[in-house]
Amino acid sequence: MTDFDTLAHRYIAAWNETDADARSAAVAALYAEDARYTDPMVDAEGREAIAATIGAVQQQFPGFVFRLAGPVDAHHDQARFSWELGPAGAPEAPIVGFDVAVRDADGRLRSVLGFLDRVPTA
Repeated sequence: MTDFDTLAHRYIAAWNETDADARSAAVAALYAEDARYTDPMVDAEGREAIAATIGAVQQQFPGFVFRLAGPVDAHHDQARFSWELGPAGAPEAPIVGFDVAVRDADGRLRSVLGFLDRVPTA
């Protein structure tokens, strides 16, 4: 993992991986062993918890996919990028947010802080 553009694309691909074993493998390759993912709804520590969080989001929003929504802005070992979550092929996604990712010395994600900019009202 050399650059944050590649890292962000792999990150989004992991969030879109619906096969549990493939998702776990993607998370293991992408995240440090003691990584942490935090957003307004969850605080997941470790690869297993992160993979389970991704699976739970997929169950909550069946048929939805993540996509990057603009360029990745990075410096040092941190980056931020916007994303959208919505039905595949839909021109506008109902859920929009951004993440701040910090990588470790090996280039793996050490921490990801997620923020929600737009969510549907119930």
